Amino acid sequence: MGGTLGAKFGQVVALSLDLIITLMAIVPFLAACAAPFLFRLLGAYSAWLLALVPAGIFLYFWSLLPAATPISAGFDWVPDFGVRFSFLVDGLSLTFALTITGIGTLILIYAGAYLKGHAHQGRFLGFLLAFTGAMLGLVLADSLVTLVTFWELTTVTSFLLIGFDHDRQKARRAAIQALVLTNIGGLMLLLAAVVLHANFGSWDLSALSAQGEALRNSPLYPLVLILVLGAAFTKSAQVPFHFWLPNAMEAPTPVSAFLHSATMVQAGVYLTMRMTPLLGGTTLWTGVLVVFGGATLIWGSVMALRQTDLKLMLAQTTIASLGLLILLIGFSTKLAMAAAVVYFVAHALYKAALFLVVGVIDHETGTRELTALGGLREKLPATFIAAAIGGFSMVGLPLSIGYLAKEEMYLGLATADWLPLLALLVVIAGNALLAVVGLVVALKPFLGPEIATPKAPHEASPSLVAGPLVLALLGLVTGIATGWFGGIILTPAASASLGSPVKSHLAISIDPLSLVFWLSVLTWGLAGLAYIRLDWLRVRLRRFDSRIPSTDNGFDIAMFGLIRFAGAVTRALHHGRLEFYLVTVFVLTALAIAVPLSGPGGLPPMPAWPRLTFYEWGVVLIAVAGLAALLLAGSRLFAIVSLGIQGFAVAMIFLLLGAPDLAFTQFMVEILSVVILALVMTRLKLDMRDSRALPALLRDGLIAVVCGTGIAVLLASVVADPLDMRLTEFFAKTSVAIAHGHNIVNVILVDYRGLDTLGEISVVMTAGIAILALIRSQRRPAPPEPAANKAEAQP
Repeated sequence: MGGTLGAKFGQVVALSLDLIITLMAIVPFLAACAAPFLFRLLGAYSAWLLALVPAGIFLYFWSLLPAATPISAGFDWVPDFGVRFSFLVDGLSLTFALTITGIGTLILIYAGAYLKGHAHQGRFLGFLLAFTGAMLGLVLADSLVTLVTFWELTTVTSFLLIGFDHDRQKARRAAIQALVLTNIGGLMLLLAAVVLHANFGSWDLSALSAQGEALRNSPLYPLVLILVLGAAFTKSAQVPFHFWLPNAMEAPTPVSAFLHSATMVQAGVYLTMRMTPLLGGTTLWTGVLVVFGGATLIWGSVMALRQTDLKLMLAQTTIASLGLLILLIGFSTKLAMAAAVVYFVAHALYKAALFLVVGVIDHETGTRELTALGGLREKLPATFIAAAIGGFSMVGLPLSIGYLAKEEMYLGLATADWLPLLALLVVIAGNALLAVVGLVVALKPFLGPEIATPKAPHEASPSLVAGPLVLALLGLVTGIATGWFGGIILTPAASASLGSPVKSHLAISIDPLSLVFWLSVLTWGLAGLAYIRLDWLRVRLRRFDSRIPSTDNGFDIAMFGLIRFAGAVTRALHHGRLEFYLVTVFVLTALAIAVPLSGPGGLPPMPAWPRLTFYEWGVVLIAVAGLAALLLAGSRLFAIVSLGIQGFAVAMIFLLLGAPDLAFTQFMVEILSVVILALVMTRLKLDMRDSRALPALLRDGLIAVVCGTGIAVLLASVVADPLDMRLTEFFAKTSVAIAHGHNIVNVILVDYRGLDTLGEISVVMTAGIAILALIRSQRRPAPPEPAANKAEAQP
């Protein structure tokens, strides 16, 4: 008895867990639907109410820390194909989920104040929540089908957010660019999922991870690697797909802060980490990730220095940081993966804080141009504190989580092998350049003499300042509480990424005798020199950049060429000549029937002529008479009526063969067809005969004879084979038991083929609406001009 109660209790708990975790991924979409209505009721204050949704999800996932044991949840989606709407909560997914929902909560509050007074703020908040749900579902997904679904949802929702200011051409272009590139990656991920399932028999990543050795030894490994990394590189803006990310700055600042810190661009990083147990550990994996990651790191950090727009500077450093993460993941060692986890959290905190700081500066001064800012520390004191703490974390100074991340990556790469040493030099250079940007954003707008700005600056509202302050201070808290952070976040996330246990050794230590410490000093020294010579560097970099072909322009050329090609194809194939369309369709139909039948054994034996009763002969004679009447019709109206005779004969055949329902349907169709055709033809002269040239008549007659003969022979071949009664027996057996209908034909149409029937009805309804629109759109004769006007018009 006790065992039975315990088993039932366990089932209830499992069901509740499935439901709760599934709801965590779905609730943001429900809140997104409610956002516009709440905005109409509460105005800008609706952001605070909506922020409770990601905040609640954050608290739930926080309660699951430290995720020592993975939690699987979900429901059957397509059971016959083994597809589940499944989720996996482990250290890696939990770290990303906490980052998404935590930063998302602050972003929503910030957006409520930043876009206060905007007519479409409710829609914007809804887009943000939908984006949160898409990203949350992506990092929680266990099934590849679920992963691809949410992956594409992030593409769609980011398109809506980037193009939110759709009145501006630049915003529309940036949104389309992001949509095209990331959607290409989505298709590659879908193909990789299909290949993995076809060869290993599972959709679940948790099950596929155990097949890593088999896949790495398989000839399919290069293909799967290219597809997965193609998806990751397009999403995470790796060279050469990096150019869409700076253009995405056309989105409002809350979007930039969210997209660049915890969502969208981090999806590729997450996918790479999740796929490491399956694909990692090979020379090809390491080589590709290190080369592309290193190139992206250097390119993004160098291009950041040539910018004077604070937002674009941070956007370019995001590209560099993503490259650094990809490089670290490529080595697939415990130290490198631990460094990747720490740097992901550090980057999310300081990058979101600095983007929000730039938004406050822009909101309060009317500009974010570096050369037009200065001396704001007294006017924006709280913003200055947030900028300083976030910037120092980006520099990697002690007591910040950025310092821990830098120390970890140097420790992981400082080995005797040539590739890690080469990567170490690249990372030192990249970190130094990133530190320069951190110093610029943290200090230059606030120090020095005050510069007049388009708006008189003053400290922003608490809703705007709270986000960057909280995120910056969290960067300090996590940097100081190394034992807690290492045991609760780092160890579970790195272990889940590698598929093997990883221990944390994070600690606040400054050892002048260690190599890592002097590598940090070297990084700070290079950053200081570059900061002092920033203007000189910017001039040289702009000269250098002007000589390099732009991949951004290449995208425009490719899109222009694609549009021109599509236009040429459209003009060639869709020129509006209905006669050509019909001839093409029936010629291809004739070929599709005649070619298989003309091969060896294609023709069936001639069927025996059935014995017909006198009334059956009558139906045959009616069909023949209708055909003759149609061919000999002297007017268009007579031809329309003759078509109805053919339909009447077919309906009589149905009736004689014991299918009164089909016969009734056929009668109705024929009556409506004749009526509709007559209505359409009311604008034409129905008493005229269509004259046709002899070549066209011979061509169409030949096509008609070939199609008709082919269909007749095809039907004869079908009738010649024994009738398979399995489907008939199935319908007869289940129509009452399952569908509760005694009329089998109706059951098939309404239940078994319900979607087909709905589609057919929709087609007929659409055709009827189109016909009605055509009839009503005919120009009516203009009313006669008044005689007075005619007289005035005469000389």
